[in-house]
Amino acid sequence: MRDVAVIGVGMQKWGELWAKSIRDIWVESALMAMDDAGVDHIDSMYVGSMSPGLFSSQEHLESLLADYLGQHHVPATRVESACASGGLAFRLAWMEVASGLSDVVLASGVEKMTDVSGSEATHALATAADMKWEGMSGVTFPGLYAMMAVAHMHKYGTTRQQLAQVAVKNHENGSKNPRAQFPMRITVEDVIHSVQVADPLNILDCSPITDGAAAVILVPADQVKKYKKPGVKVTGSGHATDTIALHSREDLAAIRAAAIAAEGAYRMAGKTPKDIDFAEVHDCFTIAEILISEALGFFEPGQGGPAAEAGWTALGGRIPINPSGGLKSKGHPVGATGVAQIVEITEQLRGECGPRQVKGARVGLAQNMGGSGGSCLVHILEVM
Repeated sequence: MRDVAVIGVGMQKWGELWAKSIRDIWVESALMAMDDAGVDHIDSMYVGSMSPGLFSSQEHLESLLADYLGQHHVPATRVESACASGGLAFRLAWMEVASGLSDVVLASGVEKMTDVSGSEATHALATAADMKWEGMSGVTFPGLYAMMAVAHMHKYGTTRQQLAQVAVKNHENGSKNPRAQFPMRITVEDVIHSVQVADPLNILDCSPITDGAAAVILVPADQVKKYKKPGVKVTGSGHATDTIALHSREDLAAIRAAAIAAEGAYRMAGKTPKDIDFAEVHDCFTIAEILISEALGFFEPGQGGPAAEAGWTALGGRIPINPSGGLKSKGHPVGATGVAQIVEITEQLRGECGPRQVKGARVGLAQNMGGSGGSCLVHILEVM
């Protein structure tokens, strides 16, 4: 296998993009990535998107978007793995370059979620759960993660304040990110006293509904000098799945797929959790970041909450998590999130993140998952 590097990234400001269609926002980000890399063609492309048929009444995205990018004869693939669709699109693009099949590959993700009602969006997202045993019983993702939060609180003593601190930290980071959907600062009291969604989770514990896209360009690492920007090398990739339904899992207070995917990525990269300078993780709910910080080996089981409360995951902390603001502040257009994490990792490693820059960052980790942890991708990237 060849070594692979990211040489270009593209992403617009996320939010409620009423004036743009799904094709508009995707092409915008793809062109940004191509311009950033200094390429005028691609050999292949992957598009992560969870439910464009339900959110935008548009399937067959791969053909549509290749056409609108002016690359209508290029091999194109639409990838679906619920909220991990973007991370999986990135992994497949990395595999194609690593295999030698192609030299310039576009990995991207997109979702246009605000063109439907709130109830329709809730239904579309619920299809990432086990529809027979969870969705048809009326269980939503806030409900599923609330059960995981209760399990973690019962088993380890995690507190409501510790959950809230995750949101406070991520909004502080997001306030420094010009592309974040909700860049406002909040307090622990704001989170605790916000409207309850599913006990113990309140509205400020939950990531929002978002429109957005993100794209990156991958090439062989030995060809990086041909392009405009310094390359960021992909040194580890891990992928794992678990049961979709929570009732089939041994432990509701852990996300096993994330731990297994991380083990694969660490092994490939020749790294341990102590070697990671910062991470972008899938904080769809505040409890998710705590669970993932433990699954990745940054903290022992049960210590993710105290670590967040102590400031260890803040900028300048022991292991900064979600310097972008995460899903919580940056936004969560489900198919695009995994690629946006790669955008942030790349820009951090290139030293381009301004007031939210992680000092001395040389190794970054991205973790993206689908549903309540039924699928998970972990990637490790390093300065070349």
